[in-house]
Amino acid sequence: MKAIRAVLFDAGNTLVFLDYARLALGVGSALGLALTGEGLAAHAPAASQAMERAGGNDQHRAAVYLETLFVLGGVPRERLGEVRDCLARMHAERHLWCSVRAGSTESLARLRAAGLRLGVVSNSDGRVGQALDAAGLRHYFDVVIDSALVGVEKPDPRIFRTALEALAVAPEEALYVGDLYEVDVLGAQAAGMRAILFDPPAGETRQTCPTTGSIQDLVNDLLSERLS
Repeated sequence: MKAIRAVLFDAGNTLVFLDYARLALGVGSALGLALTGEGLAAHAPAASQAMERAGGNDQHRAAVYLETLFVLGGVPRERLGEVRDCLARMHAERHLWCSVRAGSTESLARLRAAGLRLGVVSNSDGRVGQALDAAGLRHYFDVVIDSALVGVEKPDPRIFRTALEALAVAPEEALYVGDLYEVDVLGAQAAGMRAILFDPPAGETRQTCPTTGSIQDLVNDLLSERLS
């Protein structure tokens, strides 16, 4: 098996995350409800599972994720239209996915220092580069592929091949890291890449790929050659 020369990531819920405190404040104020960032974040695993089951395109999956988050957080279903309007305004002001977990920047820097090429392949709305900029991560990546800009979405293997060509690496020399099994893992595998499922919900097991709980764990494994 060839050694890994490049690591590609999904963006949302792998590198950048929702700013739950901002969402709670913005939506709570608009709807007159007492929402908290901690309360919304507690329902993220259930929202991820709902998104995985939803199918459809990325826009639909993202809507399912957010709606599940707010319904479980205490927003009546009949007020979801107001939530959508509020989130659209907030997203226009600043990308909703802009929070970074502790240790991510140091971990990406370690991969770069080890000579690995880095990329992002994300289903997004044309603004994934903006999200990475806002999070202070864009400069770590040699290539950023946004589905809205290239006209094809994961799990279509063509979007992964676009990144591989830009990085000048063969599929078997690349690893993809994403949080959705059907979209990220199966799509990357269809393109001939190895894949890792990031931070799967508790109790979920997948037999066709390894998993990792954090970017730090991933980097430690990669650099100790346990995954290469």
